[in-house]
Amino acid sequence: MENNLMQPDEEEVEALVRGMSLTVKTDNTGSASALERGAVMRSSDPLPQSTPVVQGYDFNKGVDYKALLKSYKNSGFQATSLGLAIDEVNRMLDCREQPLDPLHSDITEEDPFIRRRSNCTIFLGYTSNMVSCGIRDSIRFLVEHKMVDCIVTTAGGVEEDLIKCLGDTYVGDFHLDGRILRDKAVNRIGNLLVPNNNYCKFEDWVTPRLDALLEEQRKEQKIWSPSTIIERLGKEIDDPTSILYWAAKNQIPIFCPALTDGSLGDMMYFHSYKNPGLIVDILQDVKRVNKMAVRAANSGMIIVGGGIVKHHICNANLMRNGADFSVFINTSSEFDGSDAGARPDEAISWGKIKKSARPVKVYAEASLVFPLLVGETFATRHFAKKSA
Repeated sequence: MENNLMQPDEEEVEALVRGMSLTVKTDNTGSASALERGAVMRSSDPLPQSTPVVQGYDFNKGVDYKALLKSYKNSGFQATSLGLAIDEVNRMLDCREQPLDPLHSDITEEDPFIRRRSNCTIFLGYTSNMVSCGIRDSIRFLVEHKMVDCIVTTAGGVEEDLIKCLGDTYVGDFHLDGRILRDKAVNRIGNLLVPNNNYCKFEDWVTPRLDALLEEQRKEQKIWSPSTIIERLGKEIDDPTSILYWAAKNQIPIFCPALTDGSLGDMMYFHSYKNPGLIVDILQDVKRVNKMAVRAANSGMIIVGGGIVKHHICNANLMRNGADFSVFINTSSEFDGSDAGARPDEAISWGKIKKSARPVKVYAEASLVFPLLVGETFATRHFAKKSA
């Protein structure tokens, strides 16, 4: 059978290749042409002398975790990002430790929770999963020792802290069958397991507190906000393992613009039928958090996770024309236009980070890197001062 497909002759092929500027020629000795060598063996322009050389940690020097973490900055990829984040937080703390200019004194502020405390006001934001996992203990350390000034979290970040005071969370597996867990009344958060009994204990604990809030509202005309409710719950829990406990004790405000989006919201929903009338004013808190940012002598943001906590802190700092120091830790990418995935440069375009700042985003799962960040910054300074 005759092949009807027309085959191009050699001249046509050569013309086609020449037209694409891809003609490959060799000399009579079979060596590569100047074109080929020029394409592959191009000479590099010199890099600036200050450009770091890639160098990882040499374990022949022994196991030295301090040196290992220090080597991250020159290791490349997200190890470099973590190293830069450590530098940024240390710059934040250097600024914080500078004496506060008397012109920036805040002694007239009646609200002790938002009164300026230092030369750099540090805003810490984190999502609920950070409290569900062991990062809760790193956050509690920061709050216990007054190392941050303001917290923004989700409803889960509030309730999970309280629930852990009432019952344990367990390590399970990401691949446990949800149908079986549902039958056993065990809730899964990633590879963590929370018995539903913990939420029943939480309802028993929080309902009388909601009753008390409503009674004060009626008798004293007190209007509660999410942060003042959280403060009251922190005072009531009386457990030093709790973030809320130390925040209330140290007068560090915890803002939660989505307080009803979680188990606490469920309890408030049930309470609205049993004992209706509780009012929660979110505008009070918008004024408080924005006021903290505007009055800050300098401002630093450490945001673990994305979504509402990230935007709420960044938007407060917009009111002062941007934060001076910023570190973001999350796994989100910007291709979908999400706030969680947005790089710091996008926040600069909105005026939420100063143009002169050196912000860092670490693309990493925070349970891996946040304790390392705390260890190389806040904790190192804390124990250095104790031993001095």
